[in-house]
Amino acid sequence: TYCVLQSMERFQKTRSLSNTEKLLRLAGQVTYIAIMMILLLFYFEQFRSDYLTSPRYILLVVSQCILFPLVTYTLMSHSLMSVYVVPYCILPILIRVFMDSRTAFIAHIISILLCAVSLHHPYEFIVTQLVAGLVAIYSLRQLSQRSELVRAAALVTVVSLITYFCIELLHGSPYSSNGFDRWTYIYILLAGVLSLLSYTLLMPIERIFGFTSNVTLVELSNINNTILRRLSEEAPETFQHSMQVANLAAEVANRIGGKSQLVRTGALYHDIGKLENPVFFTENQSGTNPHDNLPYEQSAQIIIQHVKNGLRLADKYRLPSVIKEFISTHHGRSLAKYFYVSCKNDYPDKEIDKRLFTYPGPNPTTLEQAILMMADSVEAASRSLSEYTEESLNSMVDRIVDDQVASGYFAECPISFLEIADAKEVFKTKLRTMYHTRIQYPELTGK
Repeated sequence: TYCVLQSMERFQKTRSLSNTEKLLRLAGQVTYIAIMMILLLFYFEQFRSDYLTSPRYILLVVSQCILFPLVTYTLMSHSLMSVYVVPYCILPILIRVFMDSRTAFIAHIISILLCAVSLHHPYEFIVTQLVAGLVAIYSLRQLSQRSELVRAAALVTVVSLITYFCIELLHGSPYSSNGFDRWTYIYILLAGVLSLLSYTLLMPIERIFGFTSNVTLVELSNINNTILRRLSEEAPETFQHSMQVANLAAEVANRIGGKSQLVRTGALYHDIGKLENPVFFTENQSGTNPHDNLPYEQSAQIIIQHVKNGLRLADKYRLPSVIKEFISTHHGRSLAKYFYVSCKNDYPDKEIDKRLFTYPGPNPTTLEQAILMMADSVEAASRSLSEYTEESLNSMVDRIVDDQVASGYFAECPISFLEIADAKEVFKTKLRTMYHTRIQYPELTGK
């Protein structure tokens, strides 16, 4: 009854306004919203211009910044219940998971300031929600397990309760004539529980906006997944190669500031196309080489085809687009060099169509794709060394990576010479560890 009476009172006040007053109120609301959106746009232009080239990032932020103010306006205009029951910290959590912490904080500020327009006493709301958003961002560096979200929700709830209680203490509310407002605290607790919905929202957002969260990457990294289990059973050496590449690539990503979980997962799936013809790849052969009876051009096409086969399998098993990009770029526009060089040597007078020996590409366009390309080539080449000494491993790494740089394979991705140098050092260190010479145990002589 109280909510109905409040709603009727607001309606009567609105009806009593003149047309000029209504227009001025509408103009104020529109101007305020426009200022907030312009500030958000200025942030992207000055600090994260890379997001402006991808509409999905802008669409995600703007949709979140509009959704919560609409929910707040609906609750207040119909006097449904307190706004403190709304889990506003979902916004910074989702944007932090798919983008970055600074963008999450800016978007949260904009959203809360827009929500505050609908409130009669916005001060307590703004302070409580901003503190809750900061705690959500700080406690959730990267969401990869459900337990991390539960911990973040618990911290947000506790801090929100403490913050609101402190504000009441400052205003003298707990010991005033009105008494203790326990319902607001109950609503804050409910909002903390509802914030766990952010986990269930991850998959719809991934589908709608084309993102891939760390949760999905961790799930895809499970080697019991159908496609990876097939790879381990039908092409076991390719599977071992992929595991080694994943370890190398993740180590490099950690060293130079890349996304280690992303490149690790991409490395596990980059060679799934070899499932179509596993025996045509050296690591899966045991004595007989089917390429011995084939022309070089045909052999090269069979090898190159594993990229297209991998993309087809990725579609079949509904792998995210970010994983497909690793499959298509891990060889870039390079040559199937073994068959190309062999053909040139055996037929020096023959005009050879280089396109028959060239991978379809494209070349890497992200830091993580460049890391995978280097790690894949280095790991594969390390298996063909006749001896594993520090000099041979170092020389091999330098030769392969320098050749990729000279060929322009990294011209379209944001990787610096310093990062490439650091990557080479990681490769050398890890390969020395992998192929270190064990001491020979002495035989027992005499009595």
